[in-house]
Amino acid sequence: MSSEAQVAKHYTRGRLEETILRALAESFKDPQTLAPADLAPVDEFHVGGLASTEELAARMELRPDLHLLDVGCGLGGPARYFASEHSCRVTGVDLSEEFVQVARSLTRLVKLDHLVEFRQSSALHLPFDSRVFDRAYMIHVGMNISDKAAAYREARRVLKTGGLFVVFDIMRLADGPIRYPVPWAMSQDTSFVADVIGYRNAMQIAGFRITHERSRRAFAIDFTERTMARMAQTAPPALGLHLLLGDKMPQMAKNILAMMQEGLLEPVELFARAD
Repeated sequence: MSSEAQVAKHYTRGRLEETILRALAESFKDPQTLAPADLAPVDEFHVGGLASTEELAARMELRPDLHLLDVGCGLGGPARYFASEHSCRVTGVDLSEEFVQVARSLTRLVKLDHLVEFRQSSALHLPFDSRVFDRAYMIHVGMNISDKAAAYREARRVLKTGGLFVVFDIMRLADGPIRYPVPWAMSQDTSFVADVIGYRNAMQIAGFRITHERSRRAFAIDFTERTMARMAQTAPPALGLHLLLGDKMPQMAKNILAMMQEGLLEPVELFARAD
């Protein structure tokens, strides 16, 4: 089985749409009046959740009608945010057929399917013509991609010259073994965490010029500590990331927090311009 097939298998849950709809009902959310933000507890699948997406958006120079590419879109939370809050058109791609199907259904539920579409695809072979997108972004995706240089070459190919490319990933701060499970992998077989120097080099070789870099380690530690405190005090809410991560979620959160506190891992934002 290829590493991409293993990654897709890792994220496949089975009956995920049914599970999310049931959780929405248990949360007293009416599907007829559902807003994109109502889905944030489950579809903002990255450190910091919706708050991180909002902060990325603030630096992405967004305006109505820009066409964005979401590489590794998951359930489509950021894509729907950019469409609903900034009136952008967004195309998302993901390895997981189930994620793509659920992303489409949730987008129809919140009546954004005129602005947002999803396709099953690899980041290494994007099914688009060259220079068609104004912005592209990858949020917590690179940890599952061994050949980051190839992914960035594809991102550069489909971006218009001058377009903005944004990466928000968990990266290495120091050498040392990663403790599994983590949200993106159960073992090292599908985990390809790299340091920021490797990211910068691969992006620059692909034709990008880094314009902004920010460590989110302190923010992520605080966010994860608060999340774990809530998990310890109360039963999980009906709608949340446990629907994606299952009963391993507490251990995953514990592992991530410990490795960030120890200085082994950190989430980093990178913004780059397509030259």
